[in-house]
Amino acid sequence: MKSDKERISLLTLTGMLTALTTVATIAIRIPTATKGYINLGDTAVNISGWLIGGVYGGVAGGIGSLFADIISGCYIYAPATLVIKFLMAFCAYGVYNLCSKKFSSSFARIISVIISETIMITGYDIFTGFMYKSVYSAITALPEFAVQGIMGGAFSVVLYECIIKRIPVLKRK
Repeated sequence: MKSDKERISLLTLTGMLTALTTVATIAIRIPTATKGYINLGDTAVNISGWLIGGVYGGVAGGIGSLFADIISGCYIYAPATLVIKFLMAFCAYGVYNLCSKKFSSSFARIISVIISETIMITGYDIFTGFMYKSVYSAITALPEFAVQGIMGGAFSVVLYECIIKRIPVLKRK
């Protein structure tokens, strides 16, 4: 059971990572043909999962990304974003924990982002197909989502392995 101090610390970190996810998502936006945009939000989503666990990381990633969609005027994506980004952080944490028992930290994170970014690509692609009622729209959106996934995944691993895991206050698994 966690002490009050640990719970407050976890909630504070969750709030900070929610804000970081929002800012990372809207700071650099490259518009796409599907009326979405490529951004650095996935980096914060994956890192949230790794730092504070699946549920709290999922909350930070999901709500932070939802806020970014609302602030950016992409309201239609907000509900799907909440679910997709929550699942990304949740799986990033879970897959990393499983893989880190057999592989190095870097390799475990790479496997983790492959799974989490696959969730993002698949989730948004399915949502796009339903939103436009078109398999063609879903297929043509795949490259955009793939670029987003590759960029977010690569930045997640590099940033965590080179900088974040060396910060004593943030030391996690």
